[in-house]
Amino acid sequence: MSKSDEFVKLLLKVEKRFANANKRLAGEGWKHDWQTLFATILSAQSRDETTIPIAEKLFSKYPTLQSIAISNPADIKKVVNSINYNNTKSRNIVLAANYLLENHQGKVPSTIDELVLIPGVGRKTANLVLAECFGKQAICVDTHVHKISNMFGFVKTKNPFETELALQTLVPKKYWHRINRAFVLWGKQTPRYDKDILVSILNQEK
Repeated sequence: MSKSDEFVKLLLKVEKRFANANKRLAGEGWKHDWQTLFATILSAQSRDETTIPIAEKLFSKYPTLQSIAISNPADIKKVVNSINYNNTKSRNIVLAANYLLENHQGKVPSTIDELVLIPGVGRKTANLVLAECFGKQAICVDTHVHKISNMFGFVKTKNPFETELALQTLVPKKYWHRINRAFVLWGKQTPRYDKDILVSILNQEK
């Protein structure tokens, strides 16, 4: 069996294991594309369980992109102050809102080259937006995807960008958008990344 086939086999097994997981991730389930974008910006280095209620509170107070664009980052910070890196994230959200209005008529762009020009947006966020908002095949590589892919020997990479490129050559494109959710749900089950623990979780009865 090729390494590509082994990866797909593992991915399908992980998806089956967590098929009934009623778990919302930070970048899922938003009404507007800009909300998906900003929730994902907020989620960096923060747990989904922390990010989602904070994002909901933010979007309740600032229900439009325009309302965020004209706000002061200090006011945004008051809403998101319990999240990690709240200073930087508050500033980037206001900058991003203005950038979208000034450069894209308030629409979230649908290419990675355009997305990464938005303040606060890196490749992880960009790829998640491409998959969630536009249904494109993109690999969102966060800590879970990076560490698990290396731990099981599918890639040998030093950072998420290298992992993204390596997985693009390894995994058939039709599976790209499915990797992040599956590996995040799996990785969240263990307090540390240990291959034996991950395998035991995968083999547990649902």
